[in-house]
Amino acid sequence: MKTRPLTARGWASLLSGLLLIVVANLVSARPLVHLGVLLIALPLLSLVTVRLPRRRGTVTRQISTDLLTVGETSRVTVRFDLYAFGIPTGIWSDTLPSAVRGSATGDYPEDALRYDLEGVHRGISTLGPLLLHTTDPFGLARRRQEFGGTRTITVIPQTVALAPLPTRIGAAGGSAQTRSTRLGQGADDLIPRPYSSGDSRRRIHWRATAHRGDLMVRQEEAESSPDALVVLDRAADRWARPGEEPDPAFECAVTLCASAALRLAQDGYSVDVLDSTGVLLGALRGFEEDREDLMIALAQVAPRGGARDLRTVVGSSPPGPLVLITGALEDTDAEKLGTAGAAVPLLFAAAASEAALSRLRLHGWHPSVQPGSAGELPAAWASALPLSAVTHG
Repeated sequence: MKTRPLTARGWASLLSGLLLIVVANLVSARPLVHLGVLLIALPLLSLVTVRLPRRRGTVTRQISTDLLTVGETSRVTVRFDLYAFGIPTGIWSDTLPSAVRGSATGDYPEDALRYDLEGVHRGISTLGPLLLHTTDPFGLARRRQEFGGTRTITVIPQTVALAPLPTRIGAAGGSAQTRSTRLGQGADDLIPRPYSSGDSRRRIHWRATAHRGDLMVRQEEAESSPDALVVLDRAADRWARPGEEPDPAFECAVTLCASAALRLAQDGYSVDVLDSTGVLLGALRGFEEDREDLMIALAQVAPRGGARDLRTVVGSSPPGPLVLITGALEDTDAEKLGTAGAAVPLLFAAAASEAALSRLRLHGWHPSVQPGSAGELPAAWASALPLSAVTHG
């Protein structure tokens, strides 16, 4: 937004001076001419005084947490080194994206520039540039100047604590450790490399991509398939059309996706998190970096694409637990939602008709309608678990 060079007081002085000169000529009052010239000269002189000095500065920001969770507060400390003739007085403000909120403003100069940020919407955006608003001592002219640089801020989805599964449930055969060795998906897959033509999009390494700015994939090595799968169905026709505000149902689905993946990992499973097109969003293999990778990927997901047959996404190796999180379902959608032989198939839909829920049960699912808020997710999760998988105490 462009800032006017004069304040309201400055414009009043300038217009008053012009009016006095006109009146002085009409009534032949020479002293009024002098006063009018003075009132015109003051804001112009103030404008030169404020605008003329050359200023340059460097800005660095330190955030107390690298990944800010929705609803979490973090402290931002700004170091502003200004190089100018004299020390101007004014007000500083930091430019905040819509994903966060906070009171990022204060008087300048002061010993330190600090403010608190609260995560509002998940996503990756930037803080900055820093703005410095200064006025002359008379308050007639002002200057607004931007100082770089910026700092990336990542707001990750909220997570909630979910009830554990009492025992490890393996693949369809019942073994807790059933796995099949295959290329390119598993615990040893820790080294990112640049994307090459022909690489599967399921191998995208989201954290490395966000940090380097180029598409990176996980190094392909022979390793084990996961015990559990979490699938986030983000087909565009299952969710509300994007608007200025995020869709609460989809945001709740992302929270459930992250929470379910962490819950299964805590229960001892190796977990793959996929979207409905088969793109690998994250893999939890017991490393802290895995959790951060998943959260960064989920910070960026949005509804897109069309619906696919779930069996083509899951593949030929049936997982133990399979968690499908989807949007609005009709009874005809059930034909594309087979359980792929999963030992514990759990399905959460943002909205579903009774006919759709009945057909899903016939396919072997334990379906549940996803609640509208994150606080209700633990109860919905517990009610969706099969009776044999519920533990007390």
